[in-house]
Amino acid sequence: MSDLSRFPITKKWPPRHPDHIQLYSLTTPNGVKASIMLEETGLPYEVHRVSFEHNDQLSPEFLSLNPNNKIPAMLDPNGPGGQPLPLFESGAILLYLSDKAGGALMPRDAARRYQTIQWLMFQVGGIGPMFGQVGFFNKFAGKDYEDKRPRDRYVAESKRLLAVLDRQLAGRAWIMGDDYTIADIATFPWVNNLIGFYGAGELVGIAEFGHVTRVLEAFKARPAVVRGLNIPPRPTP
Repeated sequence: MSDLSRFPITKKWPPRHPDHIQLYSLTTPNGVKASIMLEETGLPYEVHRVSFEHNDQLSPEFLSLNPNNKIPAMLDPNGPGGQPLPLFESGAILLYLSDKAGGALMPRDAARRYQTIQWLMFQVGGIGPMFGQVGFFNKFAGKDYEDKRPRDRYVAESKRLLAVLDRQLAGRAWIMGDDYTIADIATFPWVNNLIGFYGAGELVGIAEFGHVTRVLEAFKARPAVVRGLNIPPRPTP
């Protein structure tokens, strides 16, 4: 078993199971990508809650693992070559966990593998940033801006992205067809957050995107997704 004591983050969040993957996260769309993937694959892991209320993401210990001060981040004590592997960025984490689980939730065919990665990048480069901006302007401080042009710009782009996704899902069970993949795990937490937590469903006209809402419901019905959407658990009042 690898010694994790040389990683400063383990001082702030001491592992109870140092032989397990250590996940540092919150129940944000990017955070639950990792927890859902871990639940889907069955890889053993231990989760640590990174409290934004206490600025944990800015602590020296967290920055030692992720200099970009974002969640999720992870530390695998049994990485490549049996050495510990620190990793951040949710897309990279999904790819790594798929490989670690023997190619889980990725097509075996090389061409379809790259096509799955392209939809992962579609989420990382488009859906995540744009939906996040809509959330800022609809739910958070941006909602008080008198000038609605910034909000409308991000709403229009989010609608465009939803239309792209809707066309891809027409006649398909999942983004890649019959196979549920990391592209779905990356994408649907953001769709769920857009119309749920952000309360922007009506704003983006979600009812117009029937294939998106159909697949979202199938996604939310998966037992691993039900569990992963609530990991790490919220603190009790």
